Amino acid sequence: QVQLVESGGGLVQAGGSLRLSCAASGLTFSSYTMGWFRQGSGKEREFVAAIAWNGGSTNYANSVKGRFTISRDNGKNTVYLQMNSLKPEDTAVYYCAVARRWLARSSREYDSWGQGTQVTVSS
Repeated sequence: QVQLVESGGGLVQAGGSLRLSCAASGLTFSSYTMGWFRQGSGKEREFVAAIAWNGGSTNYANSVKGRFTISRDNGKNTVYLQMNSLKPEDTAVYYCAVARRWLARSSREYDSWGQGTQVTVSS
């Protein structure tokens, strides 16, 4: 049974930084693309970033490119999302998930979602 546990969310002022972590178990972590998504209040879930199984390739939403960095540590079965220069519009619940397809951007291509971690950016 795959389990994903996100952590690292919180309240931060605009311009600040946060680092999210997602610890995975129950799968061969190093075999899968991992992704981060977010869902703001009253909004649809949207793609944020994805990273290939070996960390060699990444994919970002235009809205976060240059500000967010996705990375992974296969030895720790953990994927990270470093978020810099945060904006109020980044406020959302952030989820990690396991992809069925390499560097997928659609949530339909992902399985085994975590419970999410809240990120709130104040202006």
